[in-house]
Amino acid sequence: MTAFLTSLQSIIPIIVIIVLGYALQARGWFADAFAPNLSRLIMNVALPCSIFVSVLRYLTLDKLVSLSSGLLYVFLAFIGSYILAFLAVWIFKVRPGRRGTMINTFANANTIFIGLPLNIALFGNNALPFFLVYYIMNTVSTWTLGVYLMTTDSTSGQKSAGAGAAFNWKKLLPAPLVGFLIALVFLVARIPVPAFATNTLTYIGNLVTPLSLLYIGITLQKAGLKTIRFDRDTIITLVGRFILAPAVMFGILYVAGFLTPGMPVLESNTFIIQSAAPALAVLPILANQGDGDVEFSTNVVTISTILFVIVVPVIMVLLG
Repeated sequence: MTAFLTSLQSIIPIIVIIVLGYALQARGWFADAFAPNLSRLIMNVALPCSIFVSVLRYLTLDKLVSLSSGLLYVFLAFIGSYILAFLAVWIFKVRPGRRGTMINTFANANTIFIGLPLNIALFGNNALPFFLVYYIMNTVSTWTLGVYLMTTDSTSGQKSAGAGAAFNWKKLLPAPLVGFLIALVFLVARIPVPAFATNTLTYIGNLVTPLSLLYIGITLQKAGLKTIRFDRDTIITLVGRFILAPAVMFGILYVAGFLTPGMPVLESNTFIIQSAAPALAVLPILANQGDGDVEFSTNVVTISTILFVIVVPVIMVLLG
């Protein structure tokens, strides 16, 4: 019951903000250019600031070294999830525009905005170093391969601006990843960040979650409630997020337990819970950047966020 109430308290504010975006769009508060401009603001300004501050706040060099084995397990789990995702796209012949969302949802989770507060509520601050391991891999995965798959997966099936166009290497270095890399430089070089700069970047970074959720609500209203549906691709995507990804993580940790006994229960529980977190709230924005199926991305994010209320208590019961 405690796990259920904790997950419920984490999800309700998210649903409320999505509903707010929907209602304000329905009342005509936003011009047609608002949503695209919101997308650019989040991707190019707010997200890089959020990632920069989070890395410097939650990571240290000592933590990076001591948690290296956990990083390996999480890395293998991500590889397994990506393999299953690509197989699902191939087997079920998922159409262009939806492939990036499906693959990302299989592999990458909404760790920092939903996973972090939930993890602290369930396991306390003692589990924070283990969360950081998952967060590092999730961040790197999302803003390298993940964002590339999203921004090159257009509904037309074209991965570049025109026929025969050269590969766009800039898509492998988006603004959020630049923020992450700069943060690592500051971390490794032990460069101090002035308090006023940290506070400023924190304020800007805090825009990510509410604006992303407002964007989902706006997109949902423009598309209509018909986008909330359990079609074949949505069901496959949700199975990957809530069943296959945690199963892969559990399998790797189970084998690792035989090879290297003594893994803390807190570490394994944290990894499994994070692997079952809902889809990234920024997926619809990434889909918009890549001319993908924004309605499908919005549908997946909304449903996975709602279902997370049910999934977390179930996983907690299974973990004992």
